[in-house]
Amino acid sequence: MSKKKLLFLPKYPRKGASSRLRTFQYLPLWEKMGYSVTVNSFFTEKYLNTIYDHQSPGYWHVLTCYFRRFSLLFSVQKYDLIIIEKEIFPYLPAFAEWFLSKVNQYWVDYDDAVFHNYDQKDNFMVSLLMPKKIDHVMKMANRVIVGNDYLKKRAEVAGAKKIEVFPTVIDPKKYKVKEDQSPFKTITIGWIGSPSTLKYLDPIVPILDWIHEHYPIKFLLVNGKSKMKFKGRIESIPWTEDGEVDAILKMDIGIMPLPDNPWERGKCAYKLIQYMACGLPVVASPIGMNKDVVIHGENGFLANSKEEWISALGELITDPQLRKEFGCKGREKVLNEFTMEGNFYRYKKLVELELGD
Repeated sequence: MSKKKLLFLPKYPRKGASSRLRTFQYLPLWEKMGYSVTVNSFFTEKYLNTIYDHQSPGYWHVLTCYFRRFSLLFSVQKYDLIIIEKEIFPYLPAFAEWFLSKVNQYWVDYDDAVFHNYDQKDNFMVSLLMPKKIDHVMKMANRVIVGNDYLKKRAEVAGAKKIEVFPTVIDPKKYKVKEDQSPFKTITIGWIGSPSTLKYLDPIVPILDWIHEHYPIKFLLVNGKSKMKFKGRIESIPWTEDGEVDAILKMDIGIMPLPDNPWERGKCAYKLIQYMACGLPVVASPIGMNKDVVIHGENGFLANSKEEWISALGELITDPQLRKEFGCKGREKVLNEFTMEGNFYRYKKLVELELGD
């Protein structure tokens, strides 16, 4: 019997967090299960590196990405199932998805509220011409995969045929547990994220300044050339896939501040899952999926106001036993609910059902 052929269309190459976690980390498992896998990222690594360096990739380079993806459409019929991350062509109408729905079957995957790029975009023409673009993509798909309930609700409103919630998860074999919770040292509060999300740290700086004035702390930033005006000591570590776990293990407390905006409500709390996988206590804004991952007072704290952030951080800084207890319970939750293999085998059953295996 010939192998079933899967075509994955992620937005980014492996270095892009969403594509790495929603597509690339599963590829060895698909191949191990006997599937023939083809991957075609929309943007290139060169594009991603340019964006991360806060530079413009240039119109010609972006245009070549569109041409490369367009040429792929002529061969889609040879695949048994096509799995798209978000959309085929960013900021173009859903003509490609319409074509695909006529000649093959496709699923579409979301771990961000990208529909707000269209219905709440500052660009007047985008908002005028394509406010429901992602809704159309969802409705035409054979199945919509989403990372959380906020995204699920949008798929329901869009009229999606079938919807499945698959959280963004970790491979627990790669995540070691922090053991040292000594009370006699400077406490490291840490954050990991992409350069585009550094802005979420700005509102927390006055809180960190207050904490710095009252407790022995330093701040660890993983991934980003920050211009934070934190008055205390900042250690910055460049992000690498191989080094991210060791970087997190340098932290004592992981944080995830977020504003209460539509885009942020669609986030999948991956930072928190990473921190907790390493046995760290966490403090997070009570926004979106953060409220599902953090059980307040059990594996971390949810904090909204300045006073709540100061109270939560202060309590964890001064109580190593509490840090350890929260960390143990957090890791337990991750192992029970947010593992790659747990996701994969449920995903595989859906693919088998779709393909009639």
